[in-house]
Amino acid sequence: MRVKHKPALSEAALQVGRVDPVFVDVHSHVVPSGDDGAQSNEEGLELCRSAAQNGTTVLYATPHVWPMLPLPPEREETIRASHAELARAAAAFGLDLRLGFELTPTTALLEEDPNRFRLGDLPAVLMEVPFHGSLDLAERLAEHIEAVGLVPVIAHPERSQAVLDDQGLAAGMAERGWLLQVNATSIVGYHGAEIEASAWRLVDDGLAGLVASDGHRRARPPHLNEAFRAVQARLGEGADALFDGRALPAGDRVDLAERR
Repeated sequence: MRVKHKPALSEAALQVGRVDPVFVDVHSHVVPSGDDGAQSNEEGLELCRSAAQNGTTVLYATPHVWPMLPLPPEREETIRASHAELARAAAAFGLDLRLGFELTPTTALLEEDPNRFRLGDLPAVLMEVPFHGSLDLAERLAEHIEAVGLVPVIAHPERSQAVLDDQGLAAGMAERGWLLQVNATSIVGYHGAEIEASAWRLVDDGLAGLVASDGHRRARPPHLNEAFRAVQARLGEGADALFDGRALPAGDRVDLAERR
């Protein structure tokens, strides 16, 4: 899906004589939800405004669903109400704020309907791989997601120790049609040199499907522009596809066999 909006000309774009792509960011924590993201609607709106000022036109808020912070109806209702309020306010400055969730693999989620956690209306669900330990449960959750015709979007695989030890694991996920989402912060070195190198390997090898901010708070805002400049310098116009949303699936259900 490529979102067709007219992008604003940035100073850097004017300097090189081309227009920046529309930034579509599928991973952020700008809606207060009790996790480690925005702690209030006021902070969330500030982060949304900052994202828009730095080139993002479509932003998905993806509150964590953790083992210690599941999604009972009361929490979900509160999140959806906050999202609705923030989405109305963000529309005033041109940001389309949508809602999804970021799943941390648990056996309990294998009993849930993945449609509950979709990225807005997309046939896709954002889930992370663990930073440490085996990827077995993550693979089971991804298979559970794809079994109902949705695409697993795998958050920040470059930060997983298993992938750092064996990039073939990331290649295997990409071969299955799962979208690998690299963090902008990894590309610019926020998480250290080893993770930066891991992120670039995924980009250079064509395994990364998209880049997202994973923006949390003021110290780690939902910005994509710095990472875009770095990837553009390396890939040229090939960088656009990692940032403009065209890699995201469209429709209601997806046949992953056709994506491989």
